[in-house]
Amino acid sequence: MSQQRPEPGTPMILQWRKWDGALHWRHECVYLGADEWGDWIGQPTGWHSVRPGAEFFAETPNVALLPTGEPAGDHALTVNRDHLRGVRIYIDLGWDVRWTDDPLLAAGIDMDLDVVRVEGPRGTWVDDRDEWAEHRQRYGYPPEIVTHLEELALDLEHHVRAQTPPFDGATADAWLDRLEGLGLER
Repeated sequence: MSQQRPEPGTPMILQWRKWDGALHWRHECVYLGADEWGDWIGQPTGWHSVRPGAEFFAETPNVALLPTGEPAGDHALTVNRDHLRGVRIYIDLGWDVRWTDDPLLAAGIDMDLDVVRVEGPRGTWVDDRDEWAEHRQRYGYPPEIVTHLEELALDLEHHVRAQTPPFDGATADAWLDRLEGLGLER
């Protein structure tokens, strides 16, 4: 794992894979910097995300936090601004989420469960429990990882509902401003 970070404003990749090593989402991003919570990366409007069988271009800017404190390596927090479907917060629960030996590549294993906060009546919930149950069987997730991530999903859901930093959305607003200030939209 590299301790090096790119210069702020440098393009980079966030690459997810599944437990069996299959490629999952690959996001074109830009490194923004770090704070007490960890490393922040951003995806400007128009930048590409692709996985086998699907792709999209970011319709609005978003930033993601790769935590470096405790816990670290088991989730990535994404915060959107003006998302078309009202998604303000989206947390991917993962495993081994970290910077690789390549300082322009962060990677992790997508572990299915997500914590979502939508502005409006739907509120906050843990998503993709059906996929989680299916993949636990298919991939044979180790019991200690299952226990950890199920507890973490509930803990993160609590923090998102309580809007405690950095899960409040407001913490990310300065990073969203910094991202938009780079003028990198396509």
